[in-house]
Amino acid sequence: MPDIIAHKADEDGPDSALGSAIVAALGRRSVVLVGMMGAGKSAIGRRLASRLGIPFMDADAEIEKAAGMKIPEMFETHGEAYFRNGEARVIARLLAENGPQVLATGGGAVMNEQTRAAIHANGISVWLKAEYEVLMRRVKRRPNADRPMLKGDPAERLKQLMTEREPAYAGADVTVQSRDVPHDTIVDEIIAALAGPLGVPVQNSTLAATEGRS
Repeated sequence: MPDIIAHKADEDGPDSALGSAIVAALGRRSVVLVGMMGAGKSAIGRRLASRLGIPFMDADAEIEKAAGMKIPEMFETHGEAYFRNGEARVIARLLAENGPQVLATGGGAVMNEQTRAAIHANGISVWLKAEYEVLMRRVKRRPNADRPMLKGDPAERLKQLMTEREPAYAGADVTVQSRDVPHDTIVDEIIAALAGPLGVPVQNSTLAATEGRS
């Protein structure tokens, strides 16, 4: 079941009317957050969903629920290919069955061509782009055992994964820089950025408020 964290759009954003207009323009589509581990997809996604008054879904949590085991255990027991196949199926289901919603995906999800096609068909994608130093600082807060893709030398693996994945992330509909500022600042920027591909007019007052919080 979706993590429904708000029943109506918050009124503390730069322009609550803009959020309502974005939700209306989404229809049954999802806002899909993509990007590296440590970019803040889950934390910012929850706040974005609350702001827009729509459900939040975490793809990794749904994968674990479907498999009946934690992601590190899946990697250890069955390997990465098993996890990736399950990931693609779960994301396709979430996009087809739900919406509008905010969906946070795992860092490697968009490396699957079918997943990219499903996101394009059923969502508006947002790349939360973060610099290497920011990501490294954040991933250090969790044990390496929780992040099977960082086995070995975490610093070198992170650089390698960024090089491999960023071309796929760059295909997102919009890009917003993830950095060490309040989550509301990033949420403001995502909402303003979504207006363009959704054809929603943005008032000058909204842009001024967003810039003032950055």
